[in-house]
Amino acid sequence: MTREEKLHEKFVLLSSFEIEAKSRGFLFCAGIDEAGRGPLAGPVVAAACILDENVPIYGLDDSKKLSEKRREALYEEIIVNARAFSVVRVEPDRIDEINILEATKLAMRACVKSLSLQPDLLLIDAVNLTGTGVEVLPIIKGDAKSNSIAAASILAKVSRDRIMREYDLQYPGYGFAKHKGYGTSEHYAAIQALSLCPIHRRTFLKGYC
Repeated sequence: MTREEKLHEKFVLLSSFEIEAKSRGFLFCAGIDEAGRGPLAGPVVAAACILDENVPIYGLDDSKKLSEKRREALYEEIIVNARAFSVVRVEPDRIDEINILEATKLAMRACVKSLSLQPDLLLIDAVNLTGTGVEVLPIIKGDAKSNSIAAASILAKVSRDRIMREYDLQYPGYGFAKHKGYGTSEHYAAIQALSLCPIHRRTFLKGYC
């Protein structure tokens, strides 16, 4: 089997939820995912994506399994070829105010609302999302099982990584471009040396406040 045939086979396999939804009468199925629930700094970013079933994007997968170069390439394919997509961020101060889970849900709801084409089914990576007015199908490890969720995961991850690279220029010395705000030993050492900066999540770093 050639590489192209393998990619096509995987694309078809990861379209099973969307195909089933179509057979049940749903017209527009949106995948939703997030990036940045775990870091000590920066926003949480959610994305929603409605793919065009007539324009397959090969190689979609959980964004964490892809190289940065591959994610960037797929990101460009998605934004050009998707029927609709949206990306929303919720900032650290709001995360501190309402907690990271609620901030993630807030970003996801905003994504659904801001889509240019309103979906009638949401495929989501095992988050109990309510309040959208749209039927939700939670899928455990959905970013590795559904093309729509995988596409959303790539949009969210690439968008957040770009944000953190910008913050690295604004707040030098913390290494945000490298670790993207996650709790690496390098990041903790920088906090010890420089204290907290405005994009740190205070509720994640109570011992440093």
